[in-house]
Amino acid sequence: MALILVIDDEEEVRAVIVRRLRREGYEVESAAGEAAGVEQIRQADRPYDLILTDMVMEDPESGVRTLEAALERDLFTEVIVLTAYGKVANAVECIRRGAYDYVEKNIPGVDVYELLILKIAQALERRRSSLQMIRRYQELGRKEGIVLP
Repeated sequence: MALILVIDDEEEVRAVIVRRLRREGYEVESAAGEAAGVEQIRQADRPYDLILTDMVMEDPESGVRTLEAALERDLFTEVIVLTAYGKVANAVECIRRGAYDYVEKNIPGVDVYELLILKIAQALERRRSSLQMIRRYQELGRKEGIVLP
């Protein structure tokens, strides 16, 4: 079962997302802001498969710092950045730094929670494929006598 961390300083938003993801069958933990989220990322028994983080919490760079902490812990953790203040420059920066996607919370005519479920499923599939490829390379390396880290 995929382990997901939801980080958002808005308690109501966080609670709705957590409830929805649990209903979809995911194992979900949450944090109330960047500091708590980064601490959970670093202290977790196993890396999160996916992290859903708000872009602007304690300050405008909170989401970027959370993204960096996630990828420092596990390069294959997928990160989706949420924002109520969509800016193209922010989206480009997050994707450039390794985020899977950048989603606005308020898209007219779109059920953002349905969109998130779709994006999460896609991101988790990418993670599974990436990890499977790494395992294949390790197996091939063992067969050929090559030691991979």
